[in-house]
Amino acid sequence: MRGYKLNRTLLSIFIFTSLISCNDIYSQRVSAKDFYSKLINNNSSIIIDVRTPEEFSKGHLRNALNINWFDDNFDSQVEILSKDRPVFIYCLSGGRSAKALDKISGMGFKNSYELDGGILEWRKNNYPETKIKVDFEKSLSVNEFRELITSDKIVMVDYFAKWCAPCKVMEPFLDDLSEEYRDNLKLIRIDYDQNLPLVKSLGVQGLPVIQLYYNNQLLWSKDGFSDKNTIEAQIKKYL
Repeated sequence: MRGYKLNRTLLSIFIFTSLISCNDIYSQRVSAKDFYSKLINNNSSIIIDVRTPEEFSKGHLRNALNINWFDDNFDSQVEILSKDRPVFIYCLSGGRSAKALDKISGMGFKNSYELDGGILEWRKNNYPETKIKVDFEKSLSVNEFRELITSDKIVMVDYFAKWCAPCKVMEPFLDDLSEEYRDNLKLIRIDYDQNLPLVKSLGVQGLPVIQLYYNNQLLWSKDGFSDKNTIEAQIKKYL
């Protein structure tokens, strides 16, 4: 009898804790109207476009991050984002974003919404979108880049894009490092989209990329997300 009561107690505790954990995670597929309404009323939201970069470049929601569902590093790119902020996910018509919603819900993101019907439904309702505007005439030349990295200070080059999720996460602590080591360090940011001829000529593929130069000589280069401690350790190595 005591064992029966104990089992009932344990079962009650299990159900209670399960309900708590389920209530902590909220995910929902919503209409384009609701998706738009929630976005304009939440300035802290994270918008994820899970389409390919080619699809993304032809039109996307403003301030969206492009994290391609088909990329092998999809999980690692999402993992570095804040789990406490609302996440809004979309793709072309809803197939990929439905899978992405299940994925990030399982990763612990507390509030997530998927656009029912994808950007096609968004466009049917004439909601605003943007495109990557490129003026290659303003792109840095290789010679201009060489002038920038020729310095008696260590030059930290940050190749970034507005749609790159890891770039967004790294930006604040790169600024912190630039300020902390300002006497010996110079930070240069290269917008990938606006300087495509340059980055291709330099062999830069994928984002983010961080490089350290001294007097025009490459000291260190790292593809992909790097945390503050890793980059700072490299800076200190060459001071």
